[in-house]
Amino acid sequence: MDRRTFVGAVAGALLAMPLTIEAQQAGKVPRIGYLVLNSADSGQHMLTSFREGLHERGWVECQNIVIESRFADSRVDRLPALVAELIRLNVDIIVTTSSVTAWAAKDATQSIPVVMTASADALGEGLVASLAHPGGNITGMTFLAGPEIAGKQLQLLKEAVPTASRVAVLTNPTNRSRATRVSWICGAVPLPMSTRS
Repeated sequence: MDRRTFVGAVAGALLAMPLTIEAQQAGKVPRIGYLVLNSADSGQHMLTSFREGLHERGWVECQNIVIESRFADSRVDRLPALVAELIRLNVDIIVTTSSVTAWAAKDATQSIPVVMTASADALGEGLVASLAHPGGNITGMTFLAGPEIAGKQLQLLKEAVPTASRVAVLTNPTNRSRATRVSWICGAVPLPMSTRS
């Protein structure tokens, strides 16, 4: 799926949320909170694509929507304060761009709808109750790669670098899907492997 299709899918999810109903009530302009773990420089292209996807569907910033974007500069510890700021701004919905930003939003509010543009494994991480019926206030997309995809990724790596005899996996210990993803990789690889958190 290319980036424009991906953003279009997220825009579609936004349109299905209560945001549109509230906007029609009393002429309120919907306010979208957009939460990014990365810095503004490294995450700007996704925000630009997000704006373009919304624009293609008739949502134009500063005309019929407001987008409040917040960037954590790759510092997980900043996320709670950024989410709290979005909540104080009375956003109608929070769009998150990773599992860690989705967790920050989920931990902060049970009433504001949260749309994940990406998560590693929404079900396995406990972000949603099930993929068919997420429950609560959170919905969106998950990569849910699974052990089959991990094996394929390693197969492609071995084909690209046939002389590889060791594989290392670097992980973020604060990522709640870390253990699952490492077990998928370790179970799929016939090479000596080490992991480092």
